Amino acid sequence: MTRTVASHWKKTGAFLSKYGIYFAFLLLVGFLAVFSPPFLTPDNIINVLRQTSINGIIAVGMTFVIITGGIDLSVGSVLALSAVIAASFAHPGAHPLLVPVALGLLAGLASGMVNGVLIAKKRLAPFIVTLGMMTAARGLALVYTSGRPVINLSNAYDKIGGADLAGVPLPVLIFLMVVLAGVFLLHYTRFGRYVFAVGGNELAAKVSGINTDRTVVGVYALTGALAGAAGVVLSSRVMSASPAIGEGYELDAIAAVVIGGTSLSGGVGSIAGSIVGALIIGVMNNGLDMLNVSSYWQQIVKGVIIVLAVLLDKKSKI
Repeated sequence: MTRTVASHWKKTGAFLSKYGIYFAFLLLVGFLAVFSPPFLTPDNIINVLRQTSINGIIAVGMTFVIITGGIDLSVGSVLALSAVIAASFAHPGAHPLLVPVALGLLAGLASGMVNGVLIAKKRLAPFIVTLGMMTAARGLALVYTSGRPVINLSNAYDKIGGADLAGVPLPVLIFLMVVLAGVFLLHYTRFGRYVFAVGGNELAAKVSGINTDRTVVGVYALTGALAGAAGVVLSSRVMSASPAIGEGYELDAIAAVVIGGTSLSGGVGSIAGSIVGALIIGVMNNGLDMLNVSSYWQQIVKGVIIVLAVLLDKKSKI
């Protein structure tokens, strides 16, 4: 009888570990729907998705990094650097739209590749390398703009973050495309299998013939490129690019990934979980604002949720 009960609780624990995040999201939505009826209005749902799109794009890249057992603290600063570079080439009549978009993506890609090379080839700790890039990229953004925001952007560029397609904001559609591409890359390609292998046991992966250095560089390059994409979308949405934008975005992205069930130890994770994590943060921020909860308390709630997610992750491994 005791074994049966223990087995039952073990199965229940495994089920909650796998699907608990989805139930938590539904409970949060239900709670806000009851105590703040305007929350479920179509306009507010679109607003939540629009607000979540930036963090969601970054979280897709962060998922790859954390699955390999790494971390990237530089994405917020890389976002700012990419945004100011892209915006500086997006003045009316200066260049075709493709030029600023490509330069923003390339700035993010290059920053990510520097991180990846230093981590994979020089065997430096991801925390230290990306902390250094966080400071350096922010400094480069300040130097590039002399500390001033970039304004007077073209209408075509502004439409990236401000236009709608069939009633759906373009940032949300870009976010959905990034998610689909991320799911395909992580779960249905050889590169994705290599990412899980490196995070599970890097030495075993190397012995089995996987080029672990190339995989790590690719992961950080991808994350940098997605931070660059987020920078382009965000600067377009606010119709300017400040070297100060993106501060704290790395923490929200890491929080979304961890809340979504990706293990900080590496080897376990999913894009779907990270997106639900990003939605939880977005819904929580929006809902607490509608309930007139102080932003100070919102930070406390977010911190508690992150710690609980890590505790659940640790408990699932016992």
